[in-house]
Amino acid sequence: MTQFELNTADSKETSQFAAKLAHLLQPGDVLALEGDLGAGKTTFTKGLAKGLDIKRTVNSPTFTIIKEYKGKLPLYHMDVYRLADAPEDLGFDEYFEGDGVTVVEWAHLIEEQLPSELLTIYLYHEGQEQRKIVLAPKGKRYEQLCKEIFR
Repeated sequence: MTQFELNTADSKETSQFAAKLAHLLQPGDVLALEGDLGAGKTTFTKGLAKGLDIKRTVNSPTFTIIKEYKGKLPLYHMDVYRLADAPEDLGFDEYFEGDGVTVVEWAHLIEEQLPSELLTIYLYHEGQEQRKIVLAPKGKRYEQLCKEIFR
């Protein structure tokens, strides 16, 4: 599987990269965010929201599971950390196949419910503020998306 990676110097650069990616997203796109606590998953999502012209403050939906935001495209922001042991299907496919962009933090915890094609984004600490961002596309749509952003 082809992967794409870049390093950012601080949270501002991480957010700017996410905003740039947002301009290429389409309805039904699914982004799976992975990384340790504090790696920048919510910072990345805030950048996406900015790129989608979302005016509301974006924060982690840790206790509500899903937050919805309106912009150029709807943004469905999920934090599934607390669902690690949830055996039932919670209807996520309605979001995945919907009219917006879905971002799933801790996506590996609901792997069996994720669509077969998506873009997984790994965020790694490379220092106090520096991050390594690795994009792992699954499917032609996401491979093209990565090629476009890394042009």
